[in-house]
Amino acid sequence: MRVLLTVMYDGTNFCGYQVQPNKRTVEEEINNAIYKITGEKVKSIASGRTDSGVHALGQKVHFDTCSNIPCKSFLKALNGVLPSDIRVLNSKRVKDDFNARYSAKEKTYVYSLYYGETENPLKSRYKTYINKPLDIEKMKMAAKVLVGTNDYKCFLASGSSVKDTVRTIYSIKIIKKGKDVDIKVSGNGFLYNMVRIIAGTLVGVSYGNIAIEDIEKALKTGNRKLVGKTMPPQGLCLLSVSYK
Repeated sequence: MRVLLTVMYDGTNFCGYQVQPNKRTVEEEINNAIYKITGEKVKSIASGRTDSGVHALGQKVHFDTCSNIPCKSFLKALNGVLPSDIRVLNSKRVKDDFNARYSAKEKTYVYSLYYGETENPLKSRYKTYINKPLDIEKMKMAAKVLVGTNDYKCFLASGSSVKDTVRTIYSIKIIKKGKDVDIKVSGNGFLYNMVRIIAGTLVGVSYGNIAIEDIEKALKTGNRKLVGKTMPPQGLCLLSVSYK
């Protein structure tokens, strides 16, 4: 049977999601936990691979098993053997042709920032510190330019071998709560570091370093130099993945 897990994790002490030699990863911890309770060596499939330091509240992971353990019982069983920085929130059976990665219709990420006179060590694990307030209205205007179906080559970090850089962004919401600002981005898929570069671009617009016209030109030309920097990983979190 095929089991689908909803997983949350604190990415601080992981070298990303994907298994890597001699490095601690989320994927390896999940596979090891499944082995401990089923005795099966499985290759789990996630909706996407988060980078080193990136968090998740709603990562989706599927795996196949011949175990007699009821699907719903995997939640408690896995949480009993997983390390404290990973937790399963839900487990259920899915059809054999379901794929956590390729069946996904929408993914939502949030990039979180905060500002103040000094850094707050209680926030800096999950948010990125900036030293001056953001212009929310400027950010919202720039965000509108990015929504839609476009070639987002200019928002692709170096090191990626992906060939198709066309994606659809359904929405970008800028949410301000006191000195905290969240950039919530939903789309059908994202390129390597794309959300972190979008966040850096919107911050650049807020501070007057990037013009909206620069973003428009970057989308047309694919010129990476016209948009913002790649923001640090700890501010990024995978919120949810939808299959409808």
